[in-house]
Formats: sequence, structure tokens, C-alpha cells
Amino acid sequence: MTAPERYPITGLYAAQPSVLIPGGERSAILKQPLQHATITRLGIAGDAQADRRFHGGPDKALHQFPQTSYARIVKRHPELAGVAIPGSIGENFSCPDLSEHTACIGDRWRLGTAEVEITQPRNPCTKIDSRYQCPGLATFIAREHLQGWYLRVVQEGEVRRGDALSLIARPNPAITLAHFLTVTAEHRSDVADLEALASATGLAADWRQRLRQRCAFLRA
Repeated sequence: MTAPERYPITGLYAAQPSVLIPGGERSAILKQPLQHATITRLGIAGDAQADRRFHGGPDKALHQFPQTSYARIVKRHPELAGVAIPGSIGENFSCPDLSEHTACIGDRWRLGTAEVEITQPRNPCTKIDSRYQCPGLATFIAREHLQGWYLRVVQEGEVRRGDALSLIARPNPAITLAHFLTVTAEHRSDVADLEALASATGLAADWRQRLRQRCAFLRA
């Protein structure tokens, strides 16, 4: 796997929580486009999360979603053509070509003048179904491993649409998001594979704990 080292940032997005129609859930998934953003340790200044139990925090400060995954969503649900478009699934920034097959756990990137690090895949929830008014979409996204991923902010900074996302370091070149999702989705994963994931540089602390607990269970 060889990924390009530099990508143009084609979209920046943020939002405050609002009510999804018709379900009535509160969510900040309805992001609005930005030309410029200040990146803090907790994400884009002015962005927020409706349910901090499952969203936000230092290890999930930013969310990125592959542009290519929208085409797969629309192929499965043609009624979402023109609706499932970059910026619509709650991501904070977007760039072409980077995907779960070319991004790795622990990747460190320069985002404008900030530095960010990939920590874990996103776990899609049913608010995605409500956002698009498409029951079962979140299940499809999870099954097809189209989640996107979260990033922590290592260094705060500024970013503008059109700036570059540039790779600084890749400590785990074998642990792409696609590989991570494949291994963790297996009913009885190989313990050695799980241990390798748990030891990955940059992995979110809660995932590291879960993987080590799973290893202990499988050994027992």
C-alpha cells in the first residue's frame, strides 16, 4: 500500500447541535461549510457534539470521511443522489482519494498549520439513518467498512479550504483502517493480529483497552 503524501483539503465543516427531522434526535451531523477554521485540541472551534458520551473528546476531536464512499452509498441507495455528498455525513474536513485503504492508524498529518493523528475508525450510529431519512444506511456503512475515522489534535493551528493535508509520519504502515476494521469484525480474531492492533502507535486509549480485554478473553 502506497498512499500519496499530500492531498488538497476541499471541504471544511462544523455545526452546533440541531434537531433531526422527522426523528427528533439532537445531533450536530448537519455540518455547514467553512472557508477557514481554527483547530483546537477538541476540534474545530465552533463545532460541537450533541451526545458527548459517544462523540467528541481529545481522541475524537475531528472526523474525516472518504469522498469515494459517497459513490458506494448512492449506488446502494440511488434515492440519495445529490444528498449524500461531501460534508453531509458529519465529517469536519474532506479531501479526495484518501480512504480506509490508504490511511493508517497512527498516521500523523499536517492539516494547514495544525498537526493531527488518526486514532480509530468511526462507529456509525442510527442518526445517520435519520439524517438521510434512509433506514438501514448505518448498518450498510458498518458492514461495508465505510466508516471514516477520527483524529486527535497534536498541535493546534489554522486551516483554510485549499490548504494541504500532508503526511508527516506513518508508524503503522501495515495497519490501514480497512485492515483494522476487518480484523476487529471477525468473530474469533487471531490473538496475534489483535495484539498487533492494540500495540499500534497512536491508537485511541479506549480501543487499546477493548482489544487487550478481547485478547485476554480469547486466550482464556
